[in-house]
Amino acid sequence: MADINQKIFKAYDIRGIYPEEINEETAYRIAQAYVEFVQPKEVVLGKDVRLSSPSLWKAAAQGIIDAGVDVIDINTISTDMLYFSVAYYGFSGGITISASHNPVDYNGMKIVREKAIPLSSDAGLKDILQIVLKHKKILAKKKGRIVKKEITEDYINHVQSFIDISKIKPLQIVANANFGLAGEMLKKITRDMPLNIIGLNFSPDGSFPKGRPDPLIPQNREEVIKKIKETGADLGVAWDADADRCFFFDEAGEFIQGYFITALLAKTFLERYPGDKIIFDPRLTWANIDTVKENRGIPIINKSGHAFFKDRMRKEDALFAGEMSAHYYFRKNFYADNGMIPFLIMIEILSTSGKPLSKLVAPLKNKYFVSGEINREVANTQMILKEMEDRYSDATIEHIDGLSIEYHNWRFNLRPSNTEPLLRLNLEARSETLMEEKRDEVIAFIDRLEKKNVLF
Repeated sequence: MADINQKIFKAYDIRGIYPEEINEETAYRIAQAYVEFVQPKEVVLGKDVRLSSPSLWKAAAQGIIDAGVDVIDINTISTDMLYFSVAYYGFSGGITISASHNPVDYNGMKIVREKAIPLSSDAGLKDILQIVLKHKKILAKKKGRIVKKEITEDYINHVQSFIDISKIKPLQIVANANFGLAGEMLKKITRDMPLNIIGLNFSPDGSFPKGRPDPLIPQNREEVIKKIKETGADLGVAWDADADRCFFFDEAGEFIQGYFITALLAKTFLERYPGDKIIFDPRLTWANIDTVKENRGIPIINKSGHAFFKDRMRKEDALFAGEMSAHYYFRKNFYADNGMIPFLIMIEILSTSGKPLSKLVAPLKNKYFVSGEINREVANTQMILKEMEDRYSDATIEHIDGLSIEYHNWRFNLRPSNTEPLLRLNLEARSETLMEEKRDEVIAFIDRLEKKNVLF
């Protein structure tokens, strides 16, 4: 057996380049290690649309059944369908073969245990890696079986339960599936709704012919923006390749950040359940804190990342959570994130309010001025974080996730990437002028530190 590349074990999942970093042997060994660590009675096993996913799925399935455990085959899925399947049916564990929004040459594995509780670097993934490194093969006397299970209709009924379908009014919507499964599922989920869906890239294609399937990349939004302007659509929506994140565009084609969508959804939920808890990440916070408090809720800031959010959701029994990255979590969705539920709630909001999305988010955008996420490639992230903390030592400082610096009229969060030598900056201020001034100030300071580090 070849040595495994330990770098494929990330903070929340397993991900690497196929076949150099992750391949069939790797998938087999990880699946066996998962069985040894979790001790499941059965393992739900799904896959995304990537070209390498079927062969990795077969290898993982073989590792599981060789260990004497049954595989519940749920076929090609969105990642949120894995969470649903494990929690809804009461299975004791699950894996999906997926590299989410990464480029075509990547693949990976997202892993959960019972109740769709995720494994992360803080809770299980490091243990699984240590088992893999022992090169121990498990061959049970009685092999497991592969049992096919159809979950689509139950999944559709579940996500539809979050809205009152009778309230949905005729809307024209531009929807970009980015060649994942979202397009196929959207057609089924909205089949009884008076919606005119203008589909972009709806046919699943794991070669991702238009590039990396990630709507957070600005150039990947242009197709949706252009189509909204051409058609006069009421709303634009896009998903990443594994369809667990949901991105929105208003009727003018303007991309609406996940920060403001989180605040809008929090307001909607708190109108139904006042006094409940809402969780969000520390990158940008003021709009969420103010919105939650104004609507009699309890705001909670938590470390970014789906595994960390789900753990906190359970501990707090929180109603709803949202990240800037467009992951949205729901208590009634087993505390897990889902890519279709936010879309359904959004079309219900538009239908019942009679207002366009631009009008709904205008009070937020006119009060909280944000930089957008700015990435800087640096050689020594920890050195820069320390120097930055010293530079702004008179501020309120937090380390929930990276470094957060806050003054009464502006604040920023600076955090290192989990996978790349990057620092990610998000800054907000009480005025656009101040935001631009402080954004340029912080960027210039980072660049000076990096230049000094390179020279010396």
